Amino acid sequence: MIFFNKDEQLENIGNGILDATWAEFPTLARNQIALTWVVYDPPVLVNTGGALTPKAFWDHPVRGFTYRGVERIYPASIVKLFYLVAVNEWLEKGMTQTSKELERALRDMIVDSSNDATSLVVDILSGTTSGPELPIGPFETWKYQRNIINRYYQSLGWEEMETINVCQKTWGDGPYGRERAFVGELLENRNMLTTNAIARLLHSIVGGVAVSSVRSQAMMALLKRPLNDLPTDTEENQVTGFLGGGLTKNAQIWSKAGWTSQVRHDAAYIELPEQRPYLLVVFTEGKAQAKSQAILPFVSNLVAEAIASL
Repeated sequence: MIFFNKDEQLENIGNGILDATWAEFPTLARNQIALTWVVYDPPVLVNTGGALTPKAFWDHPVRGFTYRGVERIYPASIVKLFYLVAVNEWLEKGMTQTSKELERALRDMIVDSSNDATSLVVDILSGTTSGPELPIGPFETWKYQRNIINRYYQSLGWEEMETINVCQKTWGDGPYGRERAFVGELLENRNMLTTNAIARLLHSIVGGVAVSSVRSQAMMALLKRPLNDLPTDTEENQVTGFLGGGLTKNAQIWSKAGWTSQVRHDAAYIELPEQRPYLLVVFTEGKAQAKSQAILPFVSNLVAEAIASL
C-alpha cells in the first residue's frame, strides 16, 4: 500500500498542473517529469516537534497525487537525504559514534550538497573506503558492506522502498577504481530512487518519526532553506531554479535538491501562511531540463496557488 490516499480533487488539480507545465515548456516530454504531492489537511500532524507516536502518525490518512511516482530515476544529490536518515539510525542504535567531523560532514552534505562530505558519510555508514580495484574475494565483501544502506531501507517494510538503490557515493567527475567497478560497466548499479520513495522518507522526517522525534527535528534543522538573504552563488543555494524559487518570501521550505548535466530534481516540505502545508517532490530529466532554472519554480508556483484554492 502506498502511504497516501488518492482522491479526485487532487487528481484533477495535479493533472491540470502537469498540462500547464507541458504547455509552458514544449520541450519537456511526458516521460521527462515525475511528481509526488502530499497535502496535509487539518488537523495537521506534521512538523509538531514529535508530538505523535509512530503508530498514530502512520495511521493518520493523508491525501496525495502522483505522476510516474514509481519510475526509477537517477536521483543525483537527493540520495543524500537517505544517507542522512541512515546515519541518524546508526547513531541511535550505537552502530557508529558521533564526532566533530561526522557532524561537519552531515551539515555540508545537506546544506551545501557537498560530494566530498557525502563520501565520508558513506564510508562511515558502510565501513568501506574508496581506492584501487580489489581482488574478487575482498571486493565481494566490500560490495556486501556497501549494500548495508539498501538492507536498512528494505527492512522498513515500506512498499515504496522495494525498488530503490542507495549504495553509491556522489561524484564531481565520477568514480574511479573499486567505485567504478561497483557502479558497473553500464552504470547499472547506480543510485535509483522514485518520487514516491522520497516523499515517504521526507514525510517520516517531517512527521517526527524518522529514527526518533529528536533526530527528526535535527534533520529538519539541516533541511531548512532561507528564502530571504539567499547566498549569491545561485547554482548552489538549492532555492534558485528549484521549488523554493516559485514561492513567496513569506513561505517556509525544508528541502534537498539534486542536479547534474542530465537531471534537475527537488524534494521539499512547504508551509505557506494560513494554508495547508504540503510535500512536493519533482524530478525532471534531459539535458535541456537540467539546464532550465524555470521548470521547477513554475510547477512549485502552480502547486502553491492550488493549495490556496483547496
